[in-house]
Parts: sequence; C-alpha cells; structure tokens
Amino acid sequence: MAMVQIMDTVRDRGSRYAVSGAPVTDAAAVGAFLADLKAVKKFAKATHNSWAAVLADGQVLKDDDGEAGAAAVILKMMERAGLLGHIVVVTRWYGGVKLGGDRFAHVVTSVRAYLAQPEA
Repeated sequence: MAMVQIMDTVRDRGSRYAVSGAPVTDAAAVGAFLADLKAVKKFAKATHNSWAAVLADGQVLKDDDGEAGAAAVILKMMERAGLLGHIVVVTRWYGGVKLGGDRFAHVVTSVRAYLAQPEA
C-alpha cells in the first residue's frame, strides 16, 4: 500500500496537523491502513485521527475520532475532487488551546495538501 504522509500541514496555537492517505479497495483495507498508521507511535498518541474513505463502489466510511464534524469535511472534499478508492486521515495533536471553527479551516488545508500530491 502506497501511503502518503504529510507532516505539519498546519501549526496553530500549539496544535499540529498532519494528513495521511492511500488507495483502499474495501473496508478491510481501510482497517489495515488505520492499523498501520496507528502502529506509528506519534500517530497512536495523537489527540484525533479523523478520517473518511470513499470506496470504488461509492461506499462511504468515516470517523470523527472525537473531532466533531471533521470527517464530514474530509468526505465533502474527497467527493468534490472525485477521489474514489481512497482513505484520507487528518491527524491533530492538541496544543492546549481550543481553536473553535478554525479547526475546520485546518482540516481543509490538510486535505488540500493531500489532494495536491501526484499519488492522490
């Protein structure tokens, strides 16, 4: 599986964001990707690993992982880009200051960084 990871897409008031993703074929591949990601200590210790996956057949899987609404933002951007058969994960390490609505702008920035990669 060709995983793409982009670290430090955004830093804001102590919080750090990263984006990861890869092609996936089915729910089992989504689970395997998430397991591989969380096998990396820094991702396992992250505050949130919000994600969305759109399989080739159009099936949607997603999880906010405690960052309410983040998976919906990721999914919307994937659908607009026509990205099928992929999972995109936005990781946040909480820096101690609540970001309010700015956190959604940071999710958008992170997903854009992923979509800009040639592998996406």
